[in-house]
Amino acid sequence: MILPVTAFPSADVAVTLLRNTNQARGIGQYAIDMVSGRLGQGLAPEVLMRTHMFHTDAVLCGASALALGTNAPTILRAEALEYTDAGGATVFFSTNRVKSEKAVVANSSAVREWDSNGTNFGFNPNLGHTAGEFGHNDFYPVVIAACQENGLDGQTALRAMVALDEIRGRLAEVFSLKTYKIDHVVHGAIASAAVYGALHGATAEQIESAIGMVVAHYIPWRAIRAGKQLSDSKGASAAISSEVAVLSMKRAMRGFLGPQDIFRNPECMFRQFIQTDGDSPFDLVLSHSGNDFAVMGMHFKLGLYEHQSAGALQGVIDLIRQSPDLLDNQGQNLTRILIRAYEPAFGIIGDPAKRDPKTRQSADHSMVFIVSRLLKKAIAVHAMDANFIASAGNDALWQRLMLMPEDYDDAALADQETRRLMALIEFEHGGPEYDAKYPDGIPTSLVMSTSTGKEADSGLVMYPSGHARNTTANLSAILATKWERMANLAGAVDAERRLKRLEALPLASASDLLHIYA
Repeated sequence: MILPVTAFPSADVAVTLLRNTNQARGIGQYAIDMVSGRLGQGLAPEVLMRTHMFHTDAVLCGASALALGTNAPTILRAEALEYTDAGGATVFFSTNRVKSEKAVVANSSAVREWDSNGTNFGFNPNLGHTAGEFGHNDFYPVVIAACQENGLDGQTALRAMVALDEIRGRLAEVFSLKTYKIDHVVHGAIASAAVYGALHGATAEQIESAIGMVVAHYIPWRAIRAGKQLSDSKGASAAISSEVAVLSMKRAMRGFLGPQDIFRNPECMFRQFIQTDGDSPFDLVLSHSGNDFAVMGMHFKLGLYEHQSAGALQGVIDLIRQSPDLLDNQGQNLTRILIRAYEPAFGIIGDPAKRDPKTRQSADHSMVFIVSRLLKKAIAVHAMDANFIASAGNDALWQRLMLMPEDYDDAALADQETRRLMALIEFEHGGPEYDAKYPDGIPTSLVMSTSTGKEADSGLVMYPSGHARNTTANLSAILATKWERMANLAGAVDAERRLKRLEALPLASASDLLHIYA
């Protein structure tokens, strides 16, 4: 449902791009005004802080994925280093400058590889914009590349990241790409083109052309995420779309004219799926001041797992805190674990093929595997120290049991104890009662049964730790553990320096930005 125009925020805090206007050009002008500082003078500090945290999270995920030799990031980084450009951008672990689109595809692929960086679910009930499209904080390398090319500083980069997340996040609230089997990265590609262009001094008309090219030429289908075992294409989808967004923007700045007014184009993807009389299918509201920004509703992953499983992980932690005896006898007393969740979680990570994952990309999208790995770790901790689970709080358990890359390696995939626990899990669709509560929360419940006749029920979990609406977890403390472990995976000798460099982003000079990924 779209509310009347009178319900939209005032121009003092937001730009409203109505469906009967040229929204592609409007997005371009918004990006220009945010990057230049003509808008955003009243941007709340907590928005910048949260964006900074998501950037740190993303980079450490990417650096660790590269350091451990994951396939797609390694291939794309090697490819990027073949395209030298003295005025270009850098890839992770290098100060050599390369073509910016190649740096972007390499770095964004690394950032996304673990599927452990930020997530949004496209939910803004205040405006009735609840399309519920997924999205992830995969696109910050676009900003860094543009700043490196143009000698811009960290404060500019941070503002540009806010604008990029705002554009893609608000598009996710008004148009559900997944409903039409289109991959969610389209929203990020549109935002990437706009912000990359703005950082290069492009006009709104040039940005409009680039967005038109992205939407007309480069629409990825969710075929990249289908199949019994997932491929590199799934993790690299955002990277490839950000690459073509940068290329499209470069072409537009050289004078190439892409399709104009693409959201109202009668043959465009958006209007093919939602029929209108000539307007865009949606109104778009982009904040520029205050604290009501899309990034404030985005969620952190506290380890490696598909975010749709976060409610189940929280349910496990809640249950073992309440009843540590569930873990007695090396977990051999457990006879049944019933998980109920909503669509699309049930369809995505409950796919029957995911009950026997053969690759990391499939395992981290398998509810039964993810929950079993956490439970196995809990059983091992309980066996070593029977008092820890009982006395530890929520934050300490998330920190101690955090799922990391080793939980999805070849040994973990073949681990017999993990497989035994997987066989105990029944995963059911919770039906309309659960579906109605998504994407406000991640409605999930667990019941664990034992051979002694005990049934422990988690009740409904809505806002697990890491969720934007969770108010109980110490997010900073849990993230600090995650970041330290990721930094150590990327090289223990340089871990502390790497963290300090990322933490200094808001104060970074143009020279500092050239080395931020080194």
